[in-house]
Amino acid sequence: MVNILKKFKPEKKELIHILHSVQEAQGYISPEAISEISKYLNTSEGEVYGVLTFYNAFTLEPKGKHTITVCMGTACHVRGAASVLDEFSRRLNILPGRTTEDKYFTLETVNCVGACALGPIAITDGHYHGHVSTRDVKKIIDDVSKEEGKKKKE
Repeated sequence: MVNILKKFKPEKKELIHILHSVQEAQGYISPEAISEISKYLNTSEGEVYGVLTFYNAFTLEPKGKHTITVCMGTACHVRGAASVLDEFSRRLNILPGRTTEDKYFTLETVNCVGACALGPIAITDGHYHGHVSTRDVKKIIDDVSKEEGKKKKE
Protein backbone atom coordinates (compact mmCIF):
# COMPACT_ATOMS: atom_id res chain seq x y z
CA MET A 1 0.00 0.00 0.00
CA VAL A 2 2.84 2.39 0.85
CA ASN A 3 4.38 1.81 -2.59
CA ILE A 4 1.11 2.85 -4.24
CA LEU A 5 0.75 5.99 -2.14
CA LYS A 6 4.35 7.08 -2.85
CA LYS A 7 3.44 7.41 -6.53
CA PHE A 8 1.09 10.30 -5.73
CA LYS A 9 1.41 13.70 -4.08
CA PRO A 10 -0.40 13.84 -0.73
CA GLU A 11 -3.11 16.09 -2.16
CA LYS A 12 -6.88 15.52 -2.13
CA LYS A 13 -7.06 15.98 -5.90
CA GLU A 14 -5.17 12.67 -6.19
CA LEU A 15 -7.87 10.67 -4.36
CA ILE A 16 -9.57 9.11 -7.38
CA HIS A 17 -6.23 8.23 -8.98
CA ILE A 18 -5.08 6.61 -5.75
CA LEU A 19 -8.32 4.65 -5.44
CA HIS A 20 -7.98 3.33 -9.00
CA SER A 21 -4.39 2.26 -8.32
CA VAL A 22 -5.30 0.52 -5.07
CA GLN A 23 -8.22 -1.30 -6.66
CA GLU A 24 -6.07 -2.38 -9.60
CA ALA A 25 -3.47 -3.79 -7.21
CA GLN A 26 -5.79 -5.36 -4.63
CA GLY A 27 -8.98 -6.01 -6.60
CA TYR A 28 -11.05 -3.87 -4.22
CA ILE A 29 -10.71 -1.10 -1.63
CA SER A 30 -10.32 -2.56 1.86
CA PRO A 31 -11.14 -0.76 5.13
CA GLU A 32 -7.41 -0.71 5.86
CA ALA A 33 -6.75 1.01 2.53
CA ILE A 34 -9.41 3.62 3.27
CA SER A 35 -7.72 4.35 6.58
CA GLU A 36 -4.24 4.63 5.05
CA ILE A 37 -5.45 6.80 2.18
CA SER A 38 -7.27 9.17 4.51
CA LYS A 39 -4.16 9.57 6.66
CA TYR A 40 -1.93 10.09 3.62
CA LEU A 41 -4.25 12.76 2.21
CA ASN A 42 -4.99 14.27 5.62
CA THR A 43 -8.73 13.85 5.13
CA SER A 44 -11.46 11.89 6.86
CA GLU A 45 -12.25 8.25 6.16
CA GLY A 46 -15.82 9.45 5.56
CA GLU A 47 -14.69 11.62 2.66
CA VAL A 48 -12.79 8.72 1.09
CA TYR A 49 -15.78 6.43 1.64
CA GLY A 50 -18.08 9.03 0.10
CA VAL A 51 -16.06 9.07 -3.12
CA LEU A 52 -15.92 5.27 -3.15
CA THR A 53 -19.67 4.90 -2.88
CA PHE A 54 -20.45 7.71 -5.33
CA TYR A 55 -18.62 6.05 -8.23
CA ASN A 56 -19.68 2.52 -9.05
CA ALA A 57 -16.28 1.86 -10.64
CA PHE A 58 -15.02 1.11 -7.14
CA THR A 59 -15.81 -1.89 -5.01
CA LEU A 60 -15.52 -2.37 -1.26
CA GLU A 61 -15.57 -6.15 -1.46
CA PRO A 62 -13.29 -8.58 -3.26
CA LYS A 63 -14.73 -9.65 -6.60
CA GLY A 64 -14.86 -13.15 -7.95
CA LYS A 65 -12.52 -14.50 -10.57
CA HIS A 66 -15.29 -14.09 -13.14
CA THR A 67 -17.82 -11.28 -13.36
CA ILE A 68 -21.30 -11.68 -14.79
CA THR A 69 -23.03 -8.41 -15.54
CA VAL A 70 -26.68 -8.12 -16.51
CA CYS A 71 -27.91 -4.97 -18.25
CA MET A 72 -31.01 -3.56 -16.59
CA GLY A 73 -31.53 -0.65 -19.01
CA THR A 74 -35.02 0.05 -20.32
CA ALA A 75 -34.70 -1.94 -23.55
CA CYS A 76 -33.27 -4.95 -21.72
CA HIS A 77 -35.74 -4.63 -18.87
CA VAL A 78 -38.82 -4.72 -21.12
CA ARG A 79 -37.38 -7.81 -22.82
CA GLY A 80 -37.02 -9.78 -19.60
CA ALA A 81 -33.72 -8.76 -18.01
CA ALA A 82 -35.21 -8.97 -14.51
CA SER A 83 -36.05 -12.65 -15.04
CA VAL A 84 -32.58 -13.30 -16.46
CA LEU A 85 -31.00 -11.61 -13.44
CA ASP A 86 -33.20 -13.63 -11.08
CA GLU A 87 -32.09 -16.85 -12.80
CA PHE A 88 -28.39 -15.95 -12.50
CA SER A 89 -28.99 -15.09 -8.86
CA ARG A 90 -30.79 -18.38 -8.23
CA ARG A 91 -28.20 -20.54 -10.00
CA LEU A 92 -25.23 -18.80 -8.37
CA ASN A 93 -27.01 -18.54 -5.02
CA ILE A 94 -26.06 -14.88 -4.61
CA LEU A 95 -27.79 -11.54 -4.87
CA PRO A 96 -26.69 -8.92 -7.41
CA GLY A 97 -23.66 -7.06 -6.16
CA ARG A 98 -22.34 -10.12 -4.34
CA THR A 99 -19.71 -12.77 -4.88
CA THR A 100 -20.04 -16.52 -4.47
CA GLU A 101 -18.45 -18.00 -1.34
CA ASP A 102 -15.75 -19.68 -3.41
CA LYS A 103 -14.87 -16.26 -4.95
CA TYR A 104 -15.47 -17.70 -8.41
CA PHE A 105 -18.36 -15.50 -9.63
CA THR A 106 -19.49 -11.94 -8.96
CA LEU A 107 -22.96 -10.95 -10.17
CA GLU A 108 -23.48 -7.30 -11.09
CA THR A 109 -26.01 -5.10 -12.82
CA VAL A 110 -25.55 -1.99 -14.94
CA ASN A 111 -28.05 0.60 -16.09
CA CYS A 112 -27.19 0.34 -19.78
CA VAL A 113 -24.41 -1.06 -21.96
CA GLY A 114 -25.51 0.73 -25.11
CA ALA A 115 -26.39 -2.35 -27.14
CA CYS A 116 -30.15 -2.07 -26.80
CA ALA A 117 -30.99 -4.01 -29.97
CA LEU A 118 -29.36 -7.10 -28.42
CA GLY A 119 -31.27 -7.02 -25.13
CA PRO A 120 -31.45 -8.59 -22.72
CA ILE A 121 -27.69 -8.67 -22.45
CA ALA A 122 -25.40 -10.54 -20.07
CA ILE A 123 -21.67 -9.92 -20.07
CA THR A 124 -19.19 -12.49 -18.81
CA ASP A 125 -15.66 -11.20 -18.35
CA GLY A 126 -16.18 -8.69 -21.17
CA HIS A 127 -17.88 -11.15 -23.56
CA TYR A 128 -21.37 -9.98 -24.60
CA HIS A 129 -24.28 -12.43 -24.84
CA GLY A 130 -27.28 -10.97 -26.67
CA HIS A 131 -30.96 -11.91 -26.55
CA VAL A 132 -30.41 -13.85 -23.32
CA SER A 133 -33.35 -15.78 -21.88
CA THR A 134 -33.60 -17.63 -18.60
CA ARG A 135 -32.95 -20.85 -20.55
CA ASP A 136 -29.51 -19.49 -21.56
CA VAL A 137 -28.29 -18.76 -18.04
CA LYS A 138 -27.09 -22.26 -17.15
CA LYS A 139 -25.15 -22.55 -20.42
CA ILE A 140 -23.51 -19.15 -19.90
CA ILE A 141 -22.37 -20.15 -16.41
CA ASP A 142 -21.21 -23.56 -17.64
CA ASP A 143 -19.30 -22.01 -20.56
CA VAL A 144 -17.34 -19.75 -18.20
CA SER A 145 -16.49 -22.75 -16.04
CA LYS A 146 -15.48 -24.85 -19.08
CA GLU A 147 -13.28 -22.05 -20.42
CA GLU A 148 -11.55 -21.94 -17.05
CA GLY A 149 -10.90 -25.67 -17.30
CA LYS A 150 -9.31 -25.21 -20.74
CA LYS A 151 -6.99 -22.50 -19.41
CA LYS A 152 -5.84 -24.73 -16.54
CA LYS A 153 -4.85 -27.48 -19.00
CA GLU A 154 -2.82 -25.16 -21.23
